Amino acid sequence: MVGRPRDDGELVRRAQRGDVGAYEIIVARHQETAFRAAYLVTRNAADAQDATQEAFLKAYAALGRFDAARALRPWLLRIVVNEARNRRRAEGRREHLAARAAAQVSGEAAPSTETAALRSAETEALRGAVAALPERDRMLIYLRYFLDLSEEETATVLGVRRGTVKSRTARTLTRLRTRTEAGHG
Repeated sequence: MVGRPRDDGELVRRAQRGDVGAYEIIVARHQETAFRAAYLVTRNAADAQDATQEAFLKAYAALGRFDAARALRPWLLRIVVNEARNRRRAEGRREHLAARAAAQVSGEAAPSTETAALRSAETEALRGAVAALPERDRMLIYLRYFLDLSEEETATVLGVRRGTVKSRTARTLTRLRTRTEAGHG
């Protein structure tokens, strides 16, 4: 496309001056990554789509306060992740109530042995270990390894220093390794 800006900074400056088309390009460029980030948090496609759309609306409303000299993607993803967390918290409360009601009706606390045996042991162990992490560590793994963000981008999304990302990543990976190896012992 002739005249299409190569970097987000120029698009941001144009959008800040009221160019809606520039913001549409920003959305198109970042929509897939934003959806993936939201999906990793919500674990539900519909909630992830809603969170992504709401986050882009919030980002547009806050665009006037954004410094176009900074990296846009981490700023956007921070908004997406926060929106997805809010949706997940709300969904978590609904799921907790539904699970309590189902457990009272069925009396069953865990899936059957047959169901568990059909699952891939390694994949389930890793998924379980990641899911069992505290939210801050789980988000770190999602951002660094599922979305392939750099340490700097991850730090920006999480609102921490790069050194914190580095040290927390090392500790979290050690815990994951220990948990998944213990599952195979």
